[in-house]
Amino acid sequence: MDEAQRGNKKPVTQYEAGAHEAQMKILRVLLLSDSAQFSDLSRAAELTNDHANFHIKQLLQNGLVRKVSKAHGMYELTRAGKEYANRMDTDEAQIEKQPKLSVVIIIEREDGKFLQQQRLKQPYYGYWGNMTGKIRWGETMLGAAKRELMEETGLEAKMRVVGFYHKLDYDEAGKTLLEDKYFCMIYATNPKGKLIIETDGQRNEWLAPHELEGKSKKFGSAMETIKLARSGKLDVVEQSYHYKADDY
Repeated sequence: MDEAQRGNKKPVTQYEAGAHEAQMKILRVLLLSDSAQFSDLSRAAELTNDHANFHIKQLLQNGLVRKVSKAHGMYELTRAGKEYANRMDTDEAQIEKQPKLSVVIIIEREDGKFLQQQRLKQPYYGYWGNMTGKIRWGETMLGAAKRELMEETGLEAKMRVVGFYHKLDYDEAGKTLLEDKYFCMIYATNPKGKLIIETDGQRNEWLAPHELEGKSKKFGSAMETIKLARSGKLDVVEQSYHYKADDY
């Protein structure tokens, strides 16, 4: 029996959070019970049997739901379905948006220059700042930083965790939240290897703090994270920044 038959298949990439209100209602019922009958799912979704059957089939195909008993029409969440539905706001029957979890790597060279990246992709095209990267499922903080550093710069370095930074980006009017990110701050020294100058999406350059300050487009947190890394203290910081609508 393969993974799909056991019902542990991961959701396909085309499946979107909140793809259909009826499917969210079906998932909500299964989230709040061990299993449920077809009639319970149909009633919760406020659908005819034919329409309920269509949406349940969609959830089955995406590996979020499996049949427990063909004879009695019982259904339950798969492991992937539990993980997916557990992100739901059960009052609204919607998948909640969650902050992104990343590392920000502050790399200092012996001459006092810091490795900076210029974004060559949207959003924030052209902006300069310390390199960042997503923490993958199952990765440690330092493991993610070492992988990202090698992939994007070709370098290795001595690393340590120096704090955490919660960064909230708003548009200039201050009304719309553009990005919500939690960064584990990594201070890196003694870099070794040949620097990759440019890859798809970014350009790398060693800059002194005053050279970074002189850039017309730079992330508001860039200088602050450098100062925090140099302080030698373990810091937890929460800041909001505002950007022009055209930059995001």
